[in-house]
Amino acid sequence: MMVLKDILYKVNINAVVGSTGITVQKIEFDSRQIQTNDVFVAITGTLTDGHKYIEKAIADGATAIVCEVLPENLQNGITYIEVENSNQALAFMAANYFEHPSENLKLVGVTGTNGKTTVSSLLYQLFKKAGYKVGLLSTVKIMVADETYKATHTTPDSLTINKYLKMMNEAGVEYCFMEVSSHGIHQSRTEGLQFAGGIFTNLSHDHLDYHKTFAEYRDVKKRFFDQLPKEAFALSNMDDKNGLIMLQNTKAKKYTYALKNYADYRAQILENEFSGLLLKVNESELWTRLIGDFNAYNILAIYGAAELLGLGKDEILRLISELENVSGRFQYFISDEKITAIVDYAHTPDALKNVLETINSIRTKNEELITVVGCGGDRDKTKRPKMAHIASALSTKVIFTSDNPRSEVPEAIIEDMEKGVEPQNFKKTLSITDRRQAIKTACQMAEANDIILIAGKGHETYQEIKGERFDFDDFKIVQDYLKKLNK
Repeated sequence: MMVLKDILYKVNINAVVGSTGITVQKIEFDSRQIQTNDVFVAITGTLTDGHKYIEKAIADGATAIVCEVLPENLQNGITYIEVENSNQALAFMAANYFEHPSENLKLVGVTGTNGKTTVSSLLYQLFKKAGYKVGLLSTVKIMVADETYKATHTTPDSLTINKYLKMMNEAGVEYCFMEVSSHGIHQSRTEGLQFAGGIFTNLSHDHLDYHKTFAEYRDVKKRFFDQLPKEAFALSNMDDKNGLIMLQNTKAKKYTYALKNYADYRAQILENEFSGLLLKVNESELWTRLIGDFNAYNILAIYGAAELLGLGKDEILRLISELENVSGRFQYFISDEKITAIVDYAHTPDALKNVLETINSIRTKNEELITVVGCGGDRDKTKRPKMAHIASALSTKVIFTSDNPRSEVPEAIIEDMEKGVEPQNFKKTLSITDRRQAIKTACQMAEANDIILIAGKGHETYQEIKGERFDFDDFKIVQDYLKKLNK
């Protein structure tokens, strides 16, 4: 139980009808979860408008309503709070309700198109290996010290974030690493949180179905750094043309990392093999089991963040050498028949290009590189032909297939992809709508020393078709098919 006016601290309020001195039970923005004496926050979402459910929330027991537009009919005994922005209000209310849990640990946000999951997950691993109690808020999972919880969004809603941060406080967690998506920033889910640092990985084509223009997408990412406090650090990738833009207006202490440009943290790739990378970071050599140029950037971000958070250089080098690959990120195995299968979450043109170029830089060119790739339904359609163009240009054979078609017809998604294939690459391509069959076909096509890349879904253990989720794990499926071929 909490007094409403205490929950509303820092909320930008336009008008109040009723008393803010009432005691409320909890905050909800889903009207289906409302119980007696709750506060209902009406949010205008991408699919529905919470203002439509105000009367239902009151009928189910809500005694306070937070909204952007006051209802025409105001009910007696109910407190109405008109706010400028319901998403922002929810963020501050959640932080107040859970007693500002982000202030009791060092919270680091990781944002960018690619690499968020890898950087945040590896930082979790590294600090855990260093002996600390650590938290993680990621696409793959949520970790509260050693307890694992299922993740539903890259950046959860404000209530969920603060609930888990409060649990981390209670578990004695000292550091938390969090993926910060453009959706999360745009919807103010990270407001009201106190960050000790922010990391920018890179920016490339993604989410233009939501943000409409690349400039808007970039500026939303920048907003995260603009809001960092002066006590925090901002660590940015200088090899990305948007790296300096992220740091333009931040009050935080500015640090940079790069492979090609001058930066505070620099690396040179000495060896790049399927077994791992040998890097020279500033003046020290380090070996990591992670593979490829894109992971060299991830390692630099991890190295820089760990040092800025107070770990010693020698300890960081040792711990990085012990880190293991993140689930669904360049996750690979070699079958008894010497076929290498790689599963990667690459679902943007840039990520797919990075993975394929990494494989091509390591392979001898005497073997086939067979890529299985699809694109998600109900998402940015403009990247489909680009993904197909990259896959067909950088592979020896390509199978276009379903990813998560959602409400779209899979064949129509594949047709959109095929438009990006140049005439000289047509003969390399094959379209198989059924993803399981596409993976099986790739396994049947492969011979000793060949490489199969299955891109797009990575860590996901489901396929979403017409509103339903079906069990589907790329890594398990390709393992099973290659084992059957060996028998």
